[in-house]
Amino acid sequence: MKELLCRASLGSQTRRIAFGDPVPARRLFMGRLLRNASLAVIGLAGGAAVVKRRRLLREGKCLSQGICRACEVFDDCGLPRALSTRSVLARIRDAK
Repeated sequence: MKELLCRASLGSQTRRIAFGDPVPARRLFMGRLLRNASLAVIGLAGGAAVVKRRRLLREGKCLSQGICRACEVFDDCGLPRALSTRSVLARIRDAK
């Protein structure tokens, strides 16, 4: 019995039942398969988000749905709305 517990705690690929016959560790295989598949999906989703962001920047489209002041690339943005917002902000600062 101790041998069974020891093998189970080590995470071996095969486990032994009472008579010593090896049984494939399907549960371990399926757990690892699902974990790796989910990591791959998360990686692909992150990669797709990065590619989309780069494409939008290259095409000159807004990243933050037109909310310029909260945008992280506002200072370097050359879109008409950002240029207008910067000029308005500069006039407000100069008027004070």
